[in-house]
Order: sequence, then C-alpha cells, then structure tokens
Amino acid sequence: MNQAIRELIAVSRHFGKQKSFAIAGGGNTSWKDHKHIWVKASGFPLADIDEKGFVALDREKLKLIGAKDYSSDPDLRDNLVRADLEAAIINPSEGKRPSVETSFHELIEYPYVVHTHSTHVNMLMCSSQAASLAAEWFGNEAMYVPYALGFDLFKKVQSGLAEYRGKYPCDPRIILLQNHGVFVSGNTAGEIRQTYESMVSRIGGFLKDAFQIEELPLDRRLKEILPALRMLMKSETIPVLRIRHNTLHRHFYLSAADFTGAAGPFTPDMVVYTGRSYMYLENVENTGLLIEEFRLKYESFLKKYANPPKIILIKDMGLVAAGHDSRMVETALDIYEDLMMVSLGSGKFGGPNFLTAEQAAFIDNWEAEKYRRAIARNGSHNMPMGNKTAIVTGAARGFGRGIATDLYLRGANVVLADLLAAEGRELADELNVSLKPNDAVYFHTDVARPDSVEEMVFYTVCSYGGIDLLISNAGILKAGGLDEMDEESFDQLTRVNYSGYFYCAKYVSEVMKVQASHHDSCMADIIQINSKSGLAGSNRNFAYAGGKFGGIGLTQSFAFELAPYRIKVNAVCPGNFFEGPLWSDPENGLFVQYLRTGKVPGAKTIEDVKDHYEKMVPLGRGCLVEDVLKAIYYIISQEYETGQAVPVTGGQIMLS
Repeated sequence: MNQAIRELIAVSRHFGKQKSFAIAGGGNTSWKDHKHIWVKASGFPLADIDEKGFVALDREKLKLIGAKDYSSDPDLRDNLVRADLEAAIINPSEGKRPSVETSFHELIEYPYVVHTHSTHVNMLMCSSQAASLAAEWFGNEAMYVPYALGFDLFKKVQSGLAEYRGKYPCDPRIILLQNHGVFVSGNTAGEIRQTYESMVSRIGGFLKDAFQIEELPLDRRLKEILPALRMLMKSETIPVLRIRHNTLHRHFYLSAADFTGAAGPFTPDMVVYTGRSYMYLENVENTGLLIEEFRLKYESFLKKYANPPKIILIKDMGLVAAGHDSRMVETALDIYEDLMMVSLGSGKFGGPNFLTAEQAAFIDNWEAEKYRRAIARNGSHNMPMGNKTAIVTGAARGFGRGIATDLYLRGANVVLADLLAAEGRELADELNVSLKPNDAVYFHTDVARPDSVEEMVFYTVCSYGGIDLLISNAGILKAGGLDEMDEESFDQLTRVNYSGYFYCAKYVSEVMKVQASHHDSCMADIIQINSKSGLAGSNRNFAYAGGKFGGIGLTQSFAFELAPYRIKVNAVCPGNFFEGPLWSDPENGLFVQYLRTGKVPGAKTIEDVKDHYEKMVPLGRGCLVEDVLKAIYYIISQEYETGQAVPVTGGQIMLS
C-alpha cells in the first residue's frame, strides 16, 4: 500500500467517524494519479474503511462518460452510464461497485477529494438563501451547483467547472451542491481537513449555541403504545421500532404547525433512509386515542405512498423510527435528527428549502438508491429468527450465553439480561462486531427484584418495539442438605429461581398481551430453562429442586392463563451441563460443592464426581447447549403445544 492510499484511508475515517459529516456510511472519497483513480466502493462505510473498501478505475475510460451523448430516457441513460462506469474498473472480479459519484471525482483536477453531507454545510445548502450566501461568503473559493441528481448533476458540475476554469487558474477547492452536500478537494489530505474546518467554522459562527441537545425521560405509556404500533405495522415481517427523546425533538413535536418544519426531506440520503414523508401523532392525552390516530393515519399513509412510514414523531414523547432491522432504525433516527438540525440551522439563512414532492419521489424510485438500500437491508427478514426480539436472562454465562449467541446468529435482536456486567457487555461486543442487521445489547438485570425486571422490559420495548420471546434462564444453585442449608441461602435461591421467573413472566406477558390485541395471528413464547431437578427430587439439593419444581407449576399455570392471548408457555429441563461454569467453576462449581459436601459417596477428586454423574446418563454424557437449543426451536415452531416441561436429559429422566 502506498503512502497516498494510507492518507486516503486516514482522511476517510476521520470524516466517516463523525456523524456531523457522514451518517449511514454516506459520502465518498478518492485519490488519483495520472492513470488511475481509487474511489470508495458502494456498501463500505467510511468510518472503518480500509484498502479493500476502495475500487480502482481507469481514468481514460472514465473520461469517456463525460464526452458521450447518452439517451434522453433517464432509466436507459442511467443503465448506460453505469455500464460505462463498471467497464472502467481495473479488476471487476473483485465484485465491488464504485460509488455513483465516481465520475464527479474524476472531473476534479486535485488528487484528493472528500464528499460529505456535512450538517453545517447543509444548513446553508438546504436554505432559501443558499446561492446568494455561498457567493457572499466563499467567493471564487467555491463553486455553487443548483439541485440536480445523478447524471444531470454530473453534467451541471462538468459545465460549471468548464466555466470556472475559463475565469480562474485552478479548480475550486469547494463545490457546494444545493440540497445535497459538498465536495472538498486538495493536493493533500491535510489541505482538505483545513478547508472543512474553515468552512464549518464560518457557517457555525452564525448558529451559536442553538443546538445543545439534552436527553429527556421516556413516557412509561410507551410500553403499551409501541407494541401496538408494531403490530399494526406488521405485514410479511415484524418491524423493529425504536424511540429517542431529547430537546431537539421538542422543537418540532409540540404542535402540528411545529411539525411542518421537519415534515419533508432535504437531501437524497434523507429520502433513502427516512422516506419521503413522515407521520405526526398528537392525541397523547389518551393511549387508546393515540393508537387509533395512528391506525387511521397509517392506512392513509399506505394508500398514498405504498410503503409504511419510517419516521413517527409523537407529541411530548419523542421520535420513533420503524424499519426492517435494528441497524436500519438506528440509521433512520440519526438521519432524521440530522434533518431536524438542518431545518433549525436553515432558519438562520432565510428558512428551509425542502425537496419537492416530485424530486423526493424520483429518488425513492431511483435504481442507484434502491441498490444502496438493498445493501443496507442485508436480508435480515429471511433469517430464521429475523426481526424477532428476545430477552435472555442469565445470558452472560453457561446455557444463557450459548442460547443468546445462537438466537443472535439466527437474526434475533437479543437483550442480554444479567448481573454480570463485564461478561454481558463483552458478549454484546463480541456479537455486534459481525455487523449483522440485528443487534445484541446488555442490560443490567437482577431477576430477584421486580423493579429491575420491569425496567428490563421497558428498555426492550423502547429499543425494539415489543417482545416475541422470553428465555427465563437466570438461576443459581447452592448444594446442601437440611443440616447445611441456612435460611438466607434458601431465600436467595427461591427469589432467583422461582420468584425471578414469576417477575419476568408477569412483565413480559403484559407486552405480549398488547401485541396479541392488535394482531390476530401474533404468537409469542415464554420459555423457562428449568432442570432435570424440576422433574425428580435431588439429594442434598432440595432448595434448587424445590424452586425448579415450582417453576414447572408456574409454567403450567401461566400456560392456562395466557393461552387466550396466543402466548405459549413451556419449560426446557436440561440434564447436567458439565462444561458450564455452574458445574466446572474451580472454586464454586457443583463438582467442587458436591465433593465438599460428600454428595457422592467415596469420591475423592472432582473427576470422581464427574464420572459418577456421567454414568447416571443412559447416553453417557452431559447436556450441551445445542441439545437445549433444539428443544427451544421445537417449542417456538410448534404452534399447538403449551404448558409442557420438555426433558433434555440423555434419558436420565424418563417421563411416564
């Protein structure tokens, strides 16, 4: 890798890591020598781009695009231009598609080019005074280009540069694009940084401290509202809904009149990621009326735009994004908050200049943007658990960790609920590094405390819009006979293993009931990870076995109560998980405890204890995570079974 490419990577990451310049991987960068140009490939975000994220093209072949006379039919012309662009790729076998704006980069004489959708620049470029202020502030340092898209924009830039070169000795370092963004170029990456800093500082000086954003509390009624909206939006797939609430939103949600300041998109990216129109809800005094308001407006929205809204602004409650997967909704929230910032900023420069309805509709149906959206979606809804939201308690270790990991790999959004913060966050980071469209989040939870469980459920609903699956796995075990077990230990085991399951089922089922009331085919699952000790007594282990026996009683009783709401409640009863920390921890694992308490007569070592328990299993081994997973997925897929305790014990426990 030569030094120029290293500098290109560094400057790309510099701007790509800042949301005020690049959101959702937006923007593109390039470097060129006399023969070739290296430009960001579609689908590679700038924030962490490396050499593989760029595609090399032949400059002589690219120059042909500017010289050709293409068809006047926009669809045919776009196809021909794209074919010529791809014909210029040096190594097409890599399968990378160059940015649609590659030809723009080729037009500019400077070797380095960085195109961003800078929030500050767009406050000016999306205002009614964009052209006059650009001329006043930047003079011949910048070239202003009126709004256009695709090849039309390319031709405007080409003709503008030809005119500029007739007046000045070198190309402009700044090309300002109305309702789009900015191209900044230079001989070095350092020059580009300096130009951006100067430009943003100049614009920002007019804005002062108007954009200090503070978080605001979330309304507790959202636990009922968001699951209802999610189910009303359900079609072939279940959408993900996520809410934010801060002082920026308050500028636009206090009234329908205020909402008009953020009622339409300013730039192509805003159309791509947030749609061309947005929804405002204001009947917040009554939850039922708010949900009915949404239902009526949603039906009207579908008739007008064919697609569901991606953005819903709720008076006094905040900003909701809806989409096919978790990463899409997070991006939509970022983009729409950027839209709000641009709207407020443009007010300092004569007022906002939104895209017209025709311009927004064109972008919505533009092939290049459809391709970009297809990359972003990544087919999450086709995965076995795609778009499902699952809570796994006790997810940091043992069965819980294995279950949560597999659910995530199958496309579910997973809340990792546990007291073990370091291990829970580590697992979330480990899973999310894959950059799948779903995500995993850790939430500090003590299932023995009802307030902690209630917060876990509220957090899940605000993050994903609802709950489809609860895996109540958290549990503790302390072995000992009647003469060894103290009251404090007994109470602790009962609070976690028995009461904890009750608290989880109580608060999760409230959400699941709301979902069922708004969609007549919605089904949900509550699954307790019980134990073989819930099916048969356990010598010198009565506190654990008693809680697990009680868990099966709860499972059967919950199943009766929740069946009318299409909520299935079942238990999985694993055999001994010898490989997990519950058994194998060298200080407090069951092998150590059982050896210490003499539960296995004649055992002198941990291996003696393990051998004893393995010989008790007809199939000769302990239970594995994959054994439990097969039972879980059977329960989920089976729509005609509830109230069951499914043994996964290798034959050690046989039901009669």
